Amino acid sequence: MIMSVAESMENFQALVDWGTITAGQLRSSGEAAQAMDVEVEEILRYGLGIPRRKLLEALASHYRCEWVEYDERLPVPPELLTGLDPERPCSNLWFPVALDDDTVVIAARNPCDPLMIEEVADCFKAGKFRFHVALAEDISYFIEDFLNSDPTHLIGNERTALALWRNTMARWRTKLASYRTDFARVRTQLSLLRGGLTMMIIGRTLLRSGKAIHLAPIYWTMIAVGLLLIFLGLLSYHRVKKSIFRPPRHETLVEVTAASLYFLENYQFAERGNTSGEDGKTMLARLSDMVHCTVVIIEPSRDNKPRSQLAHERDLFAAQRTIAACYRTIYSRARTGLSFIRTGVSFASVGVGLITYFGVSMLNIVDAFIILAGLLMVVDGIFWSWPVRKENYEASKCAVSF
Repeated sequence: MIMSVAESMENFQALVDWGTITAGQLRSSGEAAQAMDVEVEEILRYGLGIPRRKLLEALASHYRCEWVEYDERLPVPPELLTGLDPERPCSNLWFPVALDDDTVVIAARNPCDPLMIEEVADCFKAGKFRFHVALAEDISYFIEDFLNSDPTHLIGNERTALALWRNTMARWRTKLASYRTDFARVRTQLSLLRGGLTMMIIGRTLLRSGKAIHLAPIYWTMIAVGLLLIFLGLLSYHRVKKSIFRPPRHETLVEVTAASLYFLENYQFAERGNTSGEDGKTMLARLSDMVHCTVVIIEPSRDNKPRSQLAHERDLFAAQRTIAACYRTIYSRARTGLSFIRTGVSFASVGVGLITYFGVSMLNIVDAFIILAGLLMVVDGIFWSWPVRKENYEASKCAVSF
C-alpha cells in the first residue's frame, strides 16, 4: 500500500527539520509518488538525490527505533525462513533479518503497524520480537533474494560471499606475484654480483701476473669497478630484505594461503575421500588435497541455482590457482636461495683459489673479503631454500581436480 501525502510528510519530517529539503519539496514528493503509484522514498532518493542512509535515519527518528539496510551478505538464520509464506511479508512489507538470542529482529516499513505486528506474531508463534524500520525497496529485496531460495543454501548472500572470497584469493595471488617479482629482482642483482666478482678476479690476476706493469692503474680500476658492482648488488638485496614488503618466510606464505581458502569449510557441500590413500605430508599438500577432494552438489531448483553452482566452481578453480601461486612463490624463493648458494660458493672458491695461487700479500685483504661474502651468501641461501625440501610433486593434484 502506497503512503498518503500526509503519511509521507509525517514519516520524513526529520528531513525538513535537518534542513535537507524544504516542506514544499517533501509535499511535492508525496504528491508525485501518489500520482505515479510509487513509494515516496523513490522520489526522494532518485528525484532529489537524498542518500539511502539519510532516509533511514529520518524514518528511525520518526518511529524511534533502529534501522536496517538491505545487504545480500546478511546471514539470515535459515530457521526463520523455513516454512515462511512469501505472501505474508509481501502484504505488509516486513521481513525477519536476524535472531538475537531468543528475539527475532524484524525489518518493517512501518514498525508500529498493528496488522503487521499481528501477522508477525502469527508466523512466529513463540519468541520475542524487535522491530527495525527499513525502506520498502529494501524489504522487497529481502523477500526476493531470500524467500525464493533453499533456506539451507541462501543464493543471494551465498554468491556475494563467494565473490568476496574470490577477491580475497585474487588479492593474495597479486601479493604472491609481487613477492616473486622481488625474488626475480634479487636474482638479477646476483648476476650483477657475479659480474663484479669476475672483474675483480680478472684485475687481481692481471695485477699479480707481473706483465704489462704500465697497465696497473687499469687493473686497479677493474678491481674497484668490481667492488662497486658487488656493493650495488648487495645494497639492492639489503633493500629487498629490509623493506616493509619483504618476502615472508615459507610458513607465513602457507598460513596466509590456508586462511584465504577458509571458505572451503563453509561453502562446499560435499567431499569425497582421499582416493590416493595417502595424506599430504605438508600443510600446503593437504590444502591441495582438500581442493582436489571437494565437489559441488546442488539440487536443481527454480531459483538461479545453476549460477550458484558456477560460482562455487569458480571459487574452487580460484583456490587451485591460489595454491599453485603459493607453490610458485615458495619455489621461487628456493630458487633464489639456490642462486645465493651458487654465487656464494663461486665467491668463496675464487677467494681460496687466489690465495693459494698467488700466495700471501696485501691483496689477500680483497681475497678474504670475497671469501667472507661468499660464505655469508651460502648461509643465507640455505635459509631461503631449506624449507622447500618437504614440498614435492603433490602440487600436481590441483591440475587434475576437474
